[in-house]
Amino acid sequence: MKLWGRTAWPFQVTFLVALVMLCIDPVSTGNRNHRGPTVSYQVKQGTCEVVAVHRCCNKNKIEERSQTVKCSCFPGQVAGTTRARPSCVEASIVAQKWWCQMQPCMDGEECKVLPDLTGWSCSTGNKVKTTKVTR
Repeated sequence: MKLWGRTAWPFQVTFLVALVMLCIDPVSTGNRNHRGPTVSYQVKQGTCEVVAVHRCCNKNKIEERSQTVKCSCFPGQVAGTTRARPSCVEASIVAQKWWCQMQPCMDGEECKVLPDLTGWSCSTGNKVKTTKVTR
């Protein structure tokens, strides 16, 4: 999932595909990272923790942000986003692409599912932050 917005704001984007995969994979993954050894530790059940943040700009001066999150969700839950933070959400929300039912936006922001169901946007005033889920 990538965030396409005109303003910077910390920790809004959650890379859902990575989250889902991290919920499915065992928490201690060993040395899978090509950049060096990974730190192996347990995440408290029912929670998610940000382990890496990435940021760049494209040629249109639109900032793109993503983050890698490690989750340990309860049965029936998968990794998602609640109030612009990574969290465990009901699996049916993600499976049926009812993104706004996760409450992914900050208080005061309006959530709208994208017309093609590939993500959602959070808006307030003239600011729009769009999050797309990629698989």
